[in-house]
Amino acid sequence: MNNLAISNWSLIFAFALVLVAMGISFKEKLGLTKDIVISVLRAVIQLAIVGYVLRFILHVNNLILTLIATLIIIFNASWNANNRNPNKNRKLWNSIVAILVGTYLTLAVLILTKAIKPVPMQVIPITGMIAGNEMVAIGLCYKALDTSFHDLEQEVLERLALGSDIKLACVPILRRSIKTAMQPTIDSAKTVGLVNLPGMMSGLIFAGVNPVNAIKYQIMITFMLLAATSLGAVISCYLAYRNYFNNEDQLVLY
Repeated sequence: MNNLAISNWSLIFAFALVLVAMGISFKEKLGLTKDIVISVLRAVIQLAIVGYVLRFILHVNNLILTLIATLIIIFNASWNANNRNPNKNRKLWNSIVAILVGTYLTLAVLILTKAIKPVPMQVIPITGMIAGNEMVAIGLCYKALDTSFHDLEQEVLERLALGSDIKLACVPILRRSIKTAMQPTIDSAKTVGLVNLPGMMSGLIFAGVNPVNAIKYQIMITFMLLAATSLGAVISCYLAYRNYFNNEDQLVLY
């Protein structure tokens, strides 16, 4: 484990990699320099705080604290996913319900099948992985939903004029949005081990775990993320599409 220690000087020199991204943004006039600096500062501060908090929670090993930690993760993931929704009539609870259900259902299956133990050392990191991937998937779902409503507005209006209910009128939009949300996770599963060497598997191998066991854990993670992102995408999509209609079931695009 001592071989994994990283000195402060190593981190400082690694910051040169961030300067590469900033240099590209400046040269290509992307306007991302400020965002890069803010994101790096937030990452350092957040990780430092979380590191000390997790150290305390893992040491105490308390079920209530573990539950609170998972709820904080889910709320933050929901907040960020909701902010990616272009719809002005978006509702935060749509994201919260989707991520909450997707995360806890997946965790329940993993715990009941004894794939993981109900201890903070395993539950909290797994929750972070699940909620983080759901956040990305739901964000993509929201963007695809908004784009599809604007692209297929006339088709939806025609279906409604012919007497269709709003759910049936939106089926092509729902399918397109859910597919868009799930595609990155599916593509990742296709290339895992060949293109992408996942951080969890690599970390376990670096820590001295038998590579076969590390691979088994990664297979579990792949199954887990496919299920969680699918649940999150479907639930968020079927909740959020209603936000494009008023109380009289009329399509309203802002």
